Amino acid sequence: MKYVRFRDPAGAVRRGELESGHVHFGNESYDLESDEIDVLPPSEPSKIVCIGRNYADHAAEMDSEVPDRPMLFLKPPNALAGHGDTVTVPAGKERIDYEAELGVVIGEQCRDVPEAEAMDVIEGFTCVNDLSNRDDQRQEQNWVRGKAFDGAAPVGPVLATPDEVPDDAAVRSWVNGEQRQDGSLEQLIFPIPELIAEITTYLTLEAGDVIATGTPEGVGKLADGDEIEVEVEGVGTLENTVRIP
Repeated sequence: MKYVRFRDPAGAVRRGELESGHVHFGNESYDLESDEIDVLPPSEPSKIVCIGRNYADHAAEMDSEVPDRPMLFLKPPNALAGHGDTVTVPAGKERIDYEAELGVVIGEQCRDVPEAEAMDVIEGFTCVNDLSNRDDQRQEQNWVRGKAFDGAAPVGPVLATPDEVPDDAAVRSWVNGEQRQDGSLEQLIFPIPELIAEITTYLTLEAGDVIATGTPEGVGKLADGDEIEVEVEGVGTLENTVRIP
């Protein structure tokens, strides 16, 4: 099943089931792509835990080594943006990049989760665009300016239950209709159960938290007005526009 978190015409926040392009809640049905509803990020995470260099080809294109354990960094709630939002990125930067990623939405509070039980704490999957300010990322170790700016984590448009997403799901991106990335979950250096086990060794995950699992090769620079699409097979397509002041 696929679920959409949205704001209805009366301003109430709801979660409905997506079927054939329509969102159903109670006796109401809304076209997902209409202006009738505002599509919101599929959860309200306390944090987004991101994984760096989890595809070998992406590490190579960034002239970086493949890590020997998952490389973790955080994006706070202010980084969230929803499907269809225009994201205003920091001004005066030489390079703002897109990064298509599978997002794992956690379903329950958890800590010290064994790999064998990791799939049990997942509510579903979504799309993430890990927008990155490379100018500042290259100058700092904690990546706050580079990764945690307002709107730096568009997420959505749906939450797909795990049965909807194949183990080898494609992860792709387009900019202004031109395909830029074409990877697969099979290429993950550290698979999802290992990521959950590693993360929860150090910190508690809360219901609604999102793990952004890393991006395949093909990341690149954005320009003002660019339209970005992030697709995860079995989930759908997250669409955003970037504004560079």
